[in-house]
Amino acid sequence: MCNTLQVRWTIVPKIAPQPWIMCGGCGGLRAFQSSDKIRLNANGRKLDAWLIYKCTTCDKTWNRSIFERKNVRDIEPAILEALQSNDPHWIRAETFNLEALKKKSQRIDEFASFEIRKELLRADSGWIRLEMELSVPFSASMRLDRLLASELQISRSRLRTLYESGLLQANSDRTDILRRRIKDGLRIAIDLSNLEDRDLFWKPPAIDEIADR
Repeated sequence: MCNTLQVRWTIVPKIAPQPWIMCGGCGGLRAFQSSDKIRLNANGRKLDAWLIYKCTTCDKTWNRSIFERKNVRDIEPAILEALQSNDPHWIRAETFNLEALKKKSQRIDEFASFEIRKELLRADSGWIRLEMELSVPFSASMRLDRLLASELQISRSRLRTLYESGLLQANSDRTDILRRRIKDGLRIAIDLSNLEDRDLFWKPPAIDEIADR
């Protein structure tokens, strides 16, 4: 669409989720954090893999099973290589695997601290429409309305008004999208054609290059 300011926001949480597990050292439920280390055990052609966690209070370890007694032939080559090399990128992605964590713990602490990188994709002269594409590589405990309000420096009530009037739209069928967690690939468009201060008040916060939150 013409007359568009288009940006991509990449949101990366800085702290991985922490499951609460019974700690043998403390004698009660404690939060455990990933050590970013993998443990492998081979038994013939069978392989066990664990992600090692440590108690945040006493450093007692807990091994979170990734798989057990799995035939090496059934493991994707890229995953096998990542496990054998303790690949930090693969491990970091696995620490944000909420579905796997929920199978092991009823309580999981998530953290709102994140890094956001903003990339300008398109800036038409005389733009009247702001489009934001969200790149969220890991699960993030951030609601869409809170993200937009903090980054665009406007109130959540104003966001709701924009949404209810049809001036703010998202590529989602959910009527409560503003209250939902941000997801990778979410796109938001705001019609600002009735405002004269777009370049002064809307453009700067939309395109700030990098920031920690």
